[in-house]
Amino acid sequence: MAQSGCSNLPIILRQAPSDLNPPHFRGAIISKRGHLRQIHTTATAPRKVRDIDAVELNARIGSEPMSHQIDYSPLDQPHILGFVFYPRPDWTPPPPSATDHSVPVADGISISCRFYPTGESAPNLLFFHGNGEVVYDYDGIAPLYNREGINLFVADYRGYGQSGGAPSFSHTVADAHVILNYFHDTMRASACSGPLFVMGRSLGSLPAVELAANHAQVLRGLIVESGFASTGRLISYLMPTFQSVHLEEFEKANLEKIHSITMPVLLIHGERDEIIPHEQAEIFYQNVGSKDKRLLTIPGAGHNDIMLIGMREYFSAIREFVFS
Repeated sequence: MAQSGCSNLPIILRQAPSDLNPPHFRGAIISKRGHLRQIHTTATAPRKVRDIDAVELNARIGSEPMSHQIDYSPLDQPHILGFVFYPRPDWTPPPPSATDHSVPVADGISISCRFYPTGESAPNLLFFHGNGEVVYDYDGIAPLYNREGINLFVADYRGYGQSGGAPSFSHTVADAHVILNYFHDTMRASACSGPLFVMGRSLGSLPAVELAANHAQVLRGLIVESGFASTGRLISYLMPTFQSVHLEEFEKANLEKIHSITMPVLLIHGERDEIIPHEQAEIFYQNVGSKDKRLLTIPGAGHNDIMLIGMREYFSAIREFVFS
């Protein structure tokens, strides 16, 4: 079959990018998704775009109005954001057959994304990465997904890669809906007719869960790698001195959102995750509303070496999930 926008990629094995290394962890954690390549940076001038309207967005992709919303503004404080988000304005040209995309999310602000296609009928996976990564870190990992017959579309956050603006919890969640709309339209325009899935790694589970809770008509399933069931708990893991009157409120709201998810769910977590404990995956599994839910625990794996230690099990579970 002739390809239209979904072409093959070569297999190039490199180590994966690192994630969630706040200052008190750096030096103590050996990054297995390590920074092995020279970093190149470029500056791009922001372009003016109109604000994205949520009602229009849902109408365009055929979703129901968003009903599972959480106010993250109490967490959007400089001392918290500076400890959770680690934006890197890094970029390198895309490898052959991959393409870069710029998704307008607000006036003058766009989110950088990279698409790694493999075939027109392949499942399409929208991927939100960890807090210390950028899309080009996945140039060496995307071929592994392609080898399994999966089209991979990786999205940055504000301030990451070539994206404009500054990251926050509220923006990360709100922008995810716009990115999903773009992802949906791009797959169809590229003749990539396979089903749509969303996946979040670590911090990326925040926008991934947001989309799964609000766009069941568009997405076929949710995959969470090394994720968390509560945003408040995530911050408390990273900031042991963190205290907030909103902690219980976030705990309840997050669990309610997880319970509202009824699409198939795959959770992958390292047994010895030193940053987000495995118990978060267990809490997620126990509370998610889906009847088709799976929890894969990688024995002996931590937060950043989960793919390397359990690569066979990791991709076997993902392949079975998206093709079932």
